[in-house]
Amino acid sequence: MKRNSITISSITGLLLVLVLFLVGTGTVSAANTDALMMSSKKAEKIGTEMYDKMMAEGAYYDNQAMQTYVDRIGQNLVANSDKPELKFTFTVLDNPDINAFATPGGYIYINRGLMAYLDNEAELAGVIAHEIGHITGRHVSRQSTANVTSKSLSFLAYIFTGSAQLADAANMAGMEMVRGYGRDHELEADALGAQYMHSTGYDPYELLEVIGVLKEQEQFQRVKAKSGGKPTGTYHGLYATHPRNDQRLQRVIATAGNLDQVTEDPSIPGEFQQQMEGLVWGESSKSPRDENRYYHNKLGFTFIMPEGWNVVAGSKSIEASAGNGDPSLTITIRRLDKAVTPRKVLEDNATGTISVGTDLEQAGLKGYTAIASANGNSSRIAAIDFRNLTYLFTGKASDFSSADKTLLEMVESFREIHPDERDSGTTHYIHYIQVPRGATMKSLSAGIRIPDAEARLRLLNGFYPRGEPRTGDWIKVIR
Repeated sequence: MKRNSITISSITGLLLVLVLFLVGTGTVSAANTDALMMSSKKAEKIGTEMYDKMMAEGAYYDNQAMQTYVDRIGQNLVANSDKPELKFTFTVLDNPDINAFATPGGYIYINRGLMAYLDNEAELAGVIAHEIGHITGRHVSRQSTANVTSKSLSFLAYIFTGSAQLADAANMAGMEMVRGYGRDHELEADALGAQYMHSTGYDPYELLEVIGVLKEQEQFQRVKAKSGGKPTGTYHGLYATHPRNDQRLQRVIATAGNLDQVTEDPSIPGEFQQQMEGLVWGESSKSPRDENRYYHNKLGFTFIMPEGWNVVAGSKSIEASAGNGDPSLTITIRRLDKAVTPRKVLEDNATGTISVGTDLEQAGLKGYTAIASANGNSSRIAAIDFRNLTYLFTGKASDFSSADKTLLEMVESFREIHPDERDSGTTHYIHYIQVPRGATMKSLSAGIRIPDAEARLRLLNGFYPRGEPRTGDWIKVIR
């Protein structure tokens, strides 16, 4: 079977890496690794905290049918593992990067970016079984509690900032997690995963096909780097330490394939393709925005906009007001002076007497709000520091006592736009088509408006760096 290679998208910088936390090797059995391990409760606590954080940040792929499909595959593999009594949680992440990883407590994640390049359910099962092997082999728990906790914090920092430098600078072993822990450790998970695949009815040799996908990714990245005059990069994610023709890996897979137990392949014909049809490819432009909020894309902030209000963004100010212009909230911007507090900014710029002042700390931002009174009129004022700017708010109303609650709510709702709320442009999707007579990869990619369209289409279908499909073949295209 021809295999494709993969393109790693790094626009969001949310590279999700394979978390191994491995030490030592030994006989391939999940039942003989009970020494030198942290308690399962501590591991579960760490994994649960990481899971809750990622889910709260909206990291999951919003497709319940696919989540259910992946969970079913995973639970079937667990039932045929060394530790069928363990609890596992399987999650597809809305991330274009090509990876999968396991964290303490039985949490396993697969990026949709990896799923796009798989050809069948057995390959997907191979990825999942490999990660189950890390959990049943107690690889995570072999580390000290402090070590795993530190690496977990670094891992989350890497996920949500996209900065390996930040993780590394924080002395949290961030780069160590990116690069993995070596061939011997991954080989143990491969051997366990291959056994689980065979016991469940999948062909364990499909693990080799997945590795081929990732190895050809390195080839593509090297070609791009060379053509662009950049240093040659290396893929550091899933199976990164396996050579293309890893004889040890082939032996452990062959061993699993020769086991006595024979189980019918659980794949339902056509189901994998049905699940992949319409899968988001590359960056997602999903924008789960609240209809009752105003979003300023360029400056990256948002705040509540009451029903019936309008917002006009000008070059000097942002004016929000009710339909008749009363009440209103005006926002102006000045350069941030780190030596001056938001309270001091208000005191220096307000007209009249300031009263009922209070600090603002929403969404990690520092600010101050108060009521300014002059000549019998009152207004809601506030100053909030955000990035390199200070935002000044002035809220006015003919009936201030009645309107101030709304004005204060708007001020207190000011925050940074969440990454998932950003409008990143057009979303591309995976679709299956039959190759028309006379079509080539070049002609099929002609209408795909993405960089390196032909090469990426070849990677997606296993024809990289060259090769052509046959008339009538079903292939994946990007639309």
